[in-house]
Amino acid sequence: MRAVVLHEFGTPLVLGEIDEPTPGPGQVLVKVAASGVNPLDTKIRAGKAAHARRTLPAVLGLDLAGVVEEVGPDVHGFAPGDEVFGMTGGVGDVQGSLAEYAAVDARLLARKPAALTLREAAALPLVFITAWEGLVDRAQVHAGQKVLVHGGAGGIGHVAVQIARARGAEVFATASPARHEVVERLGATPIDYTASSVEEYVAECTGGEGFDVVFDTVGESVLDDSFSAVRTYTGHVVSALGWGTHSIAPLSFRGATYSGVFTLLPLLTGRGREHHGEIMREAAALADAGALRPLLDPRHFTLADVADAHAAVESGTAQGKIVIDVG
Repeated sequence: MRAVVLHEFGTPLVLGEIDEPTPGPGQVLVKVAASGVNPLDTKIRAGKAAHARRTLPAVLGLDLAGVVEEVGPDVHGFAPGDEVFGMTGGVGDVQGSLAEYAAVDARLLARKPAALTLREAAALPLVFITAWEGLVDRAQVHAGQKVLVHGGAGGIGHVAVQIARARGAEVFATASPARHEVVERLGATPIDYTASSVEEYVAECTGGEGFDVVFDTVGESVLDDSFSAVRTYTGHVVSALGWGTHSIAPLSFRGATYSGVFTLLPLLTGRGREHHGEIMREAAALADAGALRPLLDPRHFTLADVADAHAAVESGTAQGKIVIDVG
């Protein structure tokens, strides 16, 4: 089968031929239709993501959407012809989705929502799982709360806004002025972080009380801002990017709490994979209810154009999720 292979970190990806995998116990063979590109994919290629524990040579690609071709032993609930999606590989020693076929742990998969195309479904897994683990598993967001999403027009952020809205929260989101229309279309109140200080938008949006939940999808100084924006006593900060050195004093002085999200753990350890399948079923239900829609960049890429797709992500010019057409 055709696949894009990384032989050495920091070198170009190579399109070539490798053996088609055979599904083992608990696996299904998926004919890949589309592969979503995440910033993590580009960092892995560059050798700047040691936490992904990627072994080489490797087929990258975390997000997958496709059609079940064959079902291995001890698999229940899937059959040939099922359209499926999930975050299925691309880290550790697990083959990614930049190949025509992938043998996938069935626990990681869910049926594709009827409301979305395979391309749209491929844009969701990593960002949706990250947002769900942060907002629902950690912060237990619910109706009546005020939620702040940092980077509300970004990959994780635009999905986080939709999850919080679907759970009944009032949502605010930081974004550059050029992206305010996107935030408003998603149903959140935009905050211009370039024009307002944390103290100013906390006063304007919460009467100085702070947000019940703050979800940081940006990292670095934005995580520090999050500690200063959360509600006293009951507030909760969640971050998907806890890099760097941070003072938690502003959080402690509020008596508030913090959680980190590391979405790759089930893929790397084999533990908790069933929960990722459950989260993908939640994504499908929200999409079919009209409460979830991914933002896609209009450009189309194929396996032969993976370098261009990665460049589009690295440049920061993508207007939505970059998706590679595989099938």
